[in-house]
Amino acid sequence: MPINQVLEEDLKQTVHSAIPWESLKSGRFLITGATGLVGSMLVKTLLYGNKEKNLDISVYAVVRSREKANDIYKDFLPDPALRFINVDLTIDDLAVDEPIDYIIHTAAVTKSKTMVEKPVETIQTAVFGTIKTLELARVKKVKSYVYISSMEMYGIFADSSKMTTEDDLGYINPLAVRSNYPESKRMCENICISYLSEYQVPVKIARLAQTFGAGILPDENRIFAQFARSVLSQKDIVLHTKGLSEGNYCYLSETIEGILLLLIKGETGEAYNIVNENCHTTIAQMAEMIANEIACGKIKVVFDIPQKNIYGYASDTHMKLSSEQMKNLGWQPKIDLKESYLRLIKFLKIEER
Repeated sequence: MPINQVLEEDLKQTVHSAIPWESLKSGRFLITGATGLVGSMLVKTLLYGNKEKNLDISVYAVVRSREKANDIYKDFLPDPALRFINVDLTIDDLAVDEPIDYIIHTAAVTKSKTMVEKPVETIQTAVFGTIKTLELARVKKVKSYVYISSMEMYGIFADSSKMTTEDDLGYINPLAVRSNYPESKRMCENICISYLSEYQVPVKIARLAQTFGAGILPDENRIFAQFARSVLSQKDIVLHTKGLSEGNYCYLSETIEGILLLLIKGETGEAYNIVNENCHTTIAQMAEMIANEIACGKIKVVFDIPQKNIYGYASDTHMKLSSEQMKNLGWQPKIDLKESYLRLIKFLKIEER
């Protein structure tokens, strides 16, 4: 089966971007969360780049469900460069006999509802997985380790008028159950820095904005997937909040380019925002843009706000992330919010055939 046309265009674009691929030649990569959105796109990009540029790399994809992995990578099997490691990082040890050069740790709970219904497991997934991957990085003496953090770690700012840089930090309420996600991201960042300080593990931290695009998975139900499917089904966009939270976004393939650039060129011990500054808007404004400009007014935005936060949405955030540090590494995102949705919708149309 051929790769989805939109996905292949994105993979090709990333492979021919500013990434210095030659420096990764013969590299051995371990990617956790390889059945998640970012992890799966990282694996696919590395495999595609391997063939395009004859890099002789190996990719160890850490997954909990081999069945799910086989489905996600059906267009990439069999590929001798891809090897699956079937473990649950909350309970299993992470053992690899072969040498490992690079680790990118993406595994995390990403569904808000799970964060509210299973907060303990959310924390365990974050902390246990990070420690186990850092231990492996220490033993294998990796060349570079990237921890995938989140813009949620910044919390809430009293003054949201200025750009948020990597040195800023807002407030998180530790008594709110939904805080398990941003608090665990902060904790895991500190665990990374602790492994750097004590064991000289060369850690870099990627603080991702909301990321979406061609390559989203069939069970994806975050807000961007809901909006795109509303267009495809010509059904109204239903918001369960007032939509006042300010979103910071980045197209998926450009996020992957940023992560790989960070892996190679980032400063050890530093954090980097991976965000397209031109893709900043409130959720309500984004919904209106999709309804009016992409669906051409054939659908509308409807508000259905429950009295309690039964969907587990994060508190309203008001910040605009700066990407200056990533730009200093040579990263230049180009795909704006409207084009991001157009590409995502085209990808989904092909997938549904």
